[in-house]
Amino acid sequence: MKKVVRSSSTLRRAQRGVVLLFSLIALVILLIAAVALMRSFHTSLFTAGNIAFKRDMQNQGERAIDQVLTQFRTGGALATQSARSVNNQTYHYSAVQLNSNSYGIPDALQSDSAYDTVAGANSSSRDITSANDTSLANQAMNIRYVVDRLCSSTGLESTLGSGSCVLASDPVPPGVSASKLMSADRPSLGAGLQSAVPQSVVYRVTVKVLGPRNTTSFFQSTFTMPTS
Repeated sequence: MKKVVRSSSTLRRAQRGVVLLFSLIALVILLIAAVALMRSFHTSLFTAGNIAFKRDMQNQGERAIDQVLTQFRTGGALATQSARSVNNQTYHYSAVQLNSNSYGIPDALQSDSAYDTVAGANSSSRDITSANDTSLANQAMNIRYVVDRLCSSTGLESTLGSGSCVLASDPVPPGVSASKLMSADRPSLGAGLQSAVPQSVVYRVTVKVLGPRNTTSFFQSTFTMPTS
């Protein structure tokens, strides 16, 4: 029986072959990890971009809310109770609560024709766009809005009361007179009784922001106006 003797050079070649095999396996694993990491970075950047884009649209929507509140402040077109008792298309205002979908978005913002019934035939010319707001130049933003009083009918708030309108408790302002508190609209607690917390009619402003890449976002807020 002959004894086989392997030379040292043959053993070194075999070892180099095994090392090469493991090196290739390690390289493949590193490549797979690198691809997964790149995809993770891409997803993170995409998500961060979408969040920033949505936040920007939210910030742009604040323009409409500020524009609405300006009309409700002293000296504005809707500052008085009589002005708020009827619809006003010029300011996209409805004295009656608008019909809404299951998400609480008024139907008036779902189509152009429905929007025109609240904001008038030339409503698109009063949208907040780069055409009438230079700070929106080159931003491809179109902001629409409607504001409705949460009441079931038109008329003075002091006459409608809690039977026809949604009311919310107002914090008592400091330094207010007792006579003003007594005259505030509030739900009845029974014959001869009155609530100590004044009540105000609730208004709802809904904003629709149309942005780049056919993006649409809706924002909604409510506020109260003291009945005076």
